Amino acid sequence: MSALNHVLDLTVLGLNSGPSIDGIDYALYHFHQETPEGPMHFELLKYGEIPLEPAVKKLVMIIILHNKGISTFAAAIRQFCQSYDVGISTIDALGSHGQTIFILPISEEGETKSALTMAEGAFLAARTGITSVTGFRVSDQAAGRGIANVCFIPPDIEGGVDKCYDFDTGPGNVFIDAAVRYYTNGEREYDKDGQMGAHGKVDQALVDEFLQHKCFHLDPPKTTRREVFRDTLAFELIAKAEKKRPAIVDHYNPTPCAWGNPRDLMCGGGVHNSNITSYIKEHYPDADHLMLDKAGISAAAREAITFPWQSMEFIVGRSIPLPARVETFEGYVLGKVSPGKNYRKVLRKGILFRGGCDHLPPVKEMFNYVDGKIFDKKRV
Repeated sequence: MSALNHVLDLTVLGLNSGPSIDGIDYALYHFHQETPEGPMHFELLKYGEIPLEPAVKKLVMIIILHNKGISTFAAAIRQFCQSYDVGISTIDALGSHGQTIFILPISEEGETKSALTMAEGAFLAARTGITSVTGFRVSDQAAGRGIANVCFIPPDIEGGVDKCYDFDTGPGNVFIDAAVRYYTNGEREYDKDGQMGAHGKVDQALVDEFLQHKCFHLDPPKTTRREVFRDTLAFELIAKAEKKRPAIVDHYNPTPCAWGNPRDLMCGGGVHNSNITSYIKEHYPDADHLMLDKAGISAAAREAITFPWQSMEFIVGRSIPLPARVETFEGYVLGKVSPGKNYRKVLRKGILFRGGCDHLPPVKEMFNYVDGKIFDKKRV
């Protein structure tokens, strides 16, 4: 095999801490691609979550509230490797979103979209020896895109993945979690199975007033975070038992019905809240509602999965596929690199993949492996 026709073969560990701040999620993925034009073969090797200590979680909440900073990711990487018997030298790269401390997703006149996350890549690389790719959020903002929690993919005859679009719907579980912490004096972090919410009654007037928030009236692309829907806002609504459910349903309702019976693949902490999911099913009866696991992707690992993928694309020097409804349709390589001890080795793997080509086309076809076998999409 010539030096210009090496296959792509990378093992990447992705890590992320979401807005619920329950812990640090890890997803170790293996990627294999024969040629840039061929299908991408990928497999989840290991997934896990390392809970944040209560003291650290409390501090992170204070950080987000008052815009300060902290990092605990590097030590957790070593803990992950020890817990799952993963040799740290077998990992080609780290892809980390970190923990968002501040983000300005909706800019006013004279403002610039910006983001600040903890877990600086230079520290991750220095303390683990693994080349680290970070800065995905701010790269997305610079490219005129965002990271979303709902994605619409039309049938292939309507454009398929090329016409997909995604965006954030609103505060998610943030206010529900805040209410649970408040009413249980911090003894509980979330509403298990939606039991507390099921006993409540919706104050529709309050909901209608809240839904006048600017975020709900913006067209995609749009993204949001705790900095827009802070706990301080939750504190104002807590006494009247604010609920999340209408925001998600309102974003589902305009889905084009010409697609026939759409398939709703659900994931995230909210899927374990039967109070939320039953409300969605009631207001969206024509859809098939399934857990993301049914599609061969771990619902628990779904967010951490994106960062090994983006890191792999960064190392190769290739743009991720572009969704529709974005500010710019120009492809960008997202992220920034912090060299580790294996920097030249991992860089060589990326450069030798069609090394004589200045541009690689985005991946169009993917094969997901589950337990060493290609997942049969017909099972969904």
